[in-house]
Amino acid sequence: MLTVSKLLPQGQGLAPVLIKRAATVELDWDLRQKSRFAATDSQGRELGIFLPRGTVVRGGDVLVAEDGSLVRVIAAAQPVLRITACAEHGHRPIDKNFDLMRAAYHLGNRHVPIELQSDHLKIEPDHVLADMLRAMHLTVVAQQDSFEPEGGAYSAGGHHHGHDHGHAHEDHGHAHTHEHGHAHDHGDNHVHGPGCGHDHDHGHDHGHAHKPSH
Repeated sequence: MLTVSKLLPQGQGLAPVLIKRAATVELDWDLRQKSRFAATDSQGRELGIFLPRGTVVRGGDVLVAEDGSLVRVIAAAQPVLRITACAEHGHRPIDKNFDLMRAAYHLGNRHVPIELQSDHLKIEPDHVLADMLRAMHLTVVAQQDSFEPEGGAYSAGGHHHGHDHGHAHEDHGHAHTHEHGHAHDHGDNHVHGPGCGHDHDHGHDHGHAHKPSH
């Protein structure tokens, strides 16, 4: 087994040609947030990774093995929920980013790891959270994709140094149930439509049992 004890964030200081020629290793988020784990690279070599505690490995980082060889990390595709603003309705139809900001706020209150993009959010699969988000009139789609949740505001170099994010989200079930009844903040600007997978009292059946009250 080849020991790895050094990490270069995004290959910092390395020539691009060296990074391009390096072996690769695909790691999902569960592994990348650990500081000690085993993996196999694209050359079939068994790697024993021993990094400083609290280190989180990101896609694009480069691991340096004890023999000086380089291994570029690829964020492996894994089950995620992709969250987007509904094209047909929402709290503020003229500014769909508001709906994503609102979703990120509620997810952040539950300490859920979130990947933030300009037009969507990604979280790990959780049916309770999915129901909450759909009740807020967001579109939630299960898919396979890489997952790079936002790092803590005070983490060095933008790398996340949080701990124990692999907990079962069911622990938050009571909080979600409690909040669920408050998810419908329908003001005068609220518009309904068929695009987010909800049942509304408009004769449309979108396969979701939840009916928001108005």
